[in-house]
Amino acid sequence: MRIIFMGTPEFALPSLNRLLDAGHDVAAVVTVPDKPAGRGRHLRPSAVKECTLRLNLPLLQPEELRAPDFIKDLRRLAADLFVVVAFRILPPEVFTLPGIGTINLHASLLPKYRGAAPINWAIINGEQETGATTFFIDEKVDTGQWLMQCRVPIGEEMSAGELHDLLAEEGGELLLRTVAGLEAGSLKPRPQEGEITRAPKLTREMALIDWRRPAREIHNLVRGLSPYPSAWTLWRGKTLKILKVRPGPAEAQEQPGTLINAGGRGPLLAATGEGTLELVTLQPEGGKALTAADFLRGHSLKPGEIIG
Repeated sequence: MRIIFMGTPEFALPSLNRLLDAGHDVAAVVTVPDKPAGRGRHLRPSAVKECTLRLNLPLLQPEELRAPDFIKDLRRLAADLFVVVAFRILPPEVFTLPGIGTINLHASLLPKYRGAAPINWAIINGEQETGATTFFIDEKVDTGQWLMQCRVPIGEEMSAGELHDLLAEEGGELLLRTVAGLEAGSLKPRPQEGEITRAPKLTREMALIDWRRPAREIHNLVRGLSPYPSAWTLWRGKTLKILKVRPGPAEAQEQPGTLINAGGRGPLLAATGEGTLELVTLQPEGGKALTAADFLRGHSLKPGEIIG
């Protein structure tokens, strides 16, 4: 099976490595152009580019996916299959080129959580299970015919970062099985069925904690946005990132957002609209991530102080 692989972030690396380890002929890797990053705005390559250079594979970094030179390069490589893992939306001029077609690995049980942030939204919405899906790409995003799926449980304390790493590995295995099935001719694609839900791009506004919500919902928001982009609140006029919480005592008489700590002893709690949350890891604006104990050592709380 001659393959062109397309991907960008670390999530794509287990899939690329498994294809290579299985002996598939990866004719080239396609990734995004280097982008400015950091305070110095120096150009930084994608994780997939760094891996591709280490492996000494042919690399393409098109600025425009419809560019005639890029299309010409793809035709010249004469791949049987294009494999896409966390890349860009492909135009028909690209995804219709290979004889078998173009397949995508998506980090949800499609048609649930179509969109840019399926891992985050599954946790934010309190799902107990998610998974990965391989499907043929068509003109509408995440709507193509199913090939295979795998399911993984979501633990009650699991963060988006932990689920990301798990799905990257499980998805890599699923992709490898999918390619093997296509090569053997044993896979029959079928239309997607079931409940359709969306996983839109994350925004700073949706990451703002509303302490009037129940503790359970805020807990899911925090872990669904951890480690990035992080849930946040306001404290003394500045941004305070909330990186990790855990359920606290069920009842609280204080106003939502009130910080509760017994004279510096014991956990740091925040009252919510229903129950309390223990604040485990916080990051003040311009500072580093701190445990609650370290935070309290550096910041004395006023009785009844409110965040948010």
